[in-house]
Amino acid sequence: MVEGTFGKEACRESSGWVKTQPFFMKWITLLFTLFILAVILLADLGMLPKYLHALYDFPYGDKFGHLILYGLLDFLLTLTFLRLNPNRNPKIYAFRLGLILAVLIGLEEFSQSYLASRTSDWIDLLASYLGLILGGLSAIYVKKL
Repeated sequence: MVEGTFGKEACRESSGWVKTQPFFMKWITLLFTLFILAVILLADLGMLPKYLHALYDFPYGDKFGHLILYGLLDFLLTLTFLRLNPNRNPKIYAFRLGLILAVLIGLEEFSQSYLASRTSDWIDLLASYLGLILGGLSAIYVKKL
């Protein structure tokens, strides 16, 4: 950071890697999406690794996991797509992507009621949706920098 820069200018310089590394962002987003899909699949099969299952040992740990994981997923997807389409309205784009994710997450949460190894929970769904809201808003904010 250059001495004497403050506010948005300082943030712009410190977050420059996001703007200059679209290839890197695409790969991080793809890998994180695959990670989320793998966690869902492993949980559906009742084969969730112990280090991930440890979230259930903490009060509301799984809710916090939903919020963080889906928030980060929405953040990465929204920011990546906004970088690939810089002329799009960020708010509309983030809303549409968040809505698509919300439907998919809702379907996945609903499907858990049919699996012996899973339990469907409205609080999990709300935590996931809160994560989407925070992730989308964060991506819009970072895009403005």
